[in-house]
Amino acid sequence: MLENLYQLLEDHYEEMVELRRHFHQYPELSFEEVETPKYIAAYHEKLGHEVRTEVGGRGVVATLKGGKPGKTVALRADFDALPIQEENDVPYKSKVPGVMHACGHDGHTATLLVLAKALNKLKDDLEGTVVFIHQHAEEYAPGGAIAMVEDGCLDGVDVIFGTHIWATGPLGEIGYRSGPAMAAADRYHITVKGKGGHGAQPHLTKDSIVIASQLVVNLQQIVSRRVDPIDSAVVSVGSFEAKNAFNVIADTVELTGTVRTFKEEVRTKVENEIGRITEGTCLAADAEFSYQFLRGYPATVNHKAETEFVAALAPNVPGVTDVVEAQPQMGGEDFAYYLEKVPGTFFFTGAEISDREVTYPHHHPKFDIDEKGLLVAANVLGAATIQYLSNQGVQPVNREEAGSVK
Repeated sequence: MLENLYQLLEDHYEEMVELRRHFHQYPELSFEEVETPKYIAAYHEKLGHEVRTEVGGRGVVATLKGGKPGKTVALRADFDALPIQEENDVPYKSKVPGVMHACGHDGHTATLLVLAKALNKLKDDLEGTVVFIHQHAEEYAPGGAIAMVEDGCLDGVDVIFGTHIWATGPLGEIGYRSGPAMAAADRYHITVKGKGGHGAQPHLTKDSIVIASQLVVNLQQIVSRRVDPIDSAVVSVGSFEAKNAFNVIADTVELTGTVRTFKEEVRTKVENEIGRITEGTCLAADAEFSYQFLRGYPATVNHKAETEFVAALAPNVPGVTDVVEAQPQMGGEDFAYYLEKVPGTFFFTGAEISDREVTYPHHHPKFDIDEKGLLVAANVLGAATIQYLSNQGVQPVNREEAGSVK
């Protein structure tokens, strides 16, 4: 059955590319997706799948029931884009000004749609059910995953698998990681309110720019002096705004930044430390302040058995060139919410364009992928689905037999 699946995916590879390029040309921002979910729903309806639309807002869930009874596997792909002006000179360049698929979600969607078509052709021999979760709004917290879960997208699901096309990883490389794989992604806002005045009379002011600058420096002590060096954390200031005339001392400064952590206790500690340091810095300068910490996605924590299951089968999948234990990523992913509800794993599929002089990272205006990575991703997700359903669950991994896993 696996060989038939691989052949079907190979046969439909050109369609996979065409779909990816269609979505790339017509991107839609998080929580503003209209045409993309319509397209996805119509594709599944044509295959005869059960389809639910507006799941959790703008999500689409399609269900394929196999010809034989068994467990239920969920596969997830996100489909939102980013507010970035594309700088690539390619035939499939975004046609929407200021909006671009700069993270591979167009590829995720194309991969899952064609995999759904291939599995549909094998449905008579399929031992169980496959749920295709097409998620909106991954890029912007609170994200679409949590709303889709609350709307029942995981009802009856035994396991979930997902992958991220990774533009900076070698084509065909599968990166797996048990435990924390991607960080919790939080946001904070700080307002420092001093006393404005003439730039020639600083002694009559409380210079909010100087105070906020000191605060930026003081915040750097959190990771270096407040967090255990064994743990990972990031505290970054992404925006510092004090718009004013050149000869006026600013009354107010707005700071916005992000925090990335893996452990919940570290997350809470950093949140408290930012507040404490902000209060102390402003108190010393006799300034007022406000502080808001907005919790985003929790850490993406892969389940051990399901991760080892994928890592063990991947070396035998067509197109896979290497299987490696990936380093944790400080980027956030709301796939975390699915993993809090059911067992599963989220892995990385390398899709670097090897003949490009520069490999541009995700969220860059020149981001792009080697589209052969889509076929690799489909093959691995498909293999995981069929083997899980055939085995009626995850079987213990024989490490000697899986010796090619690094």
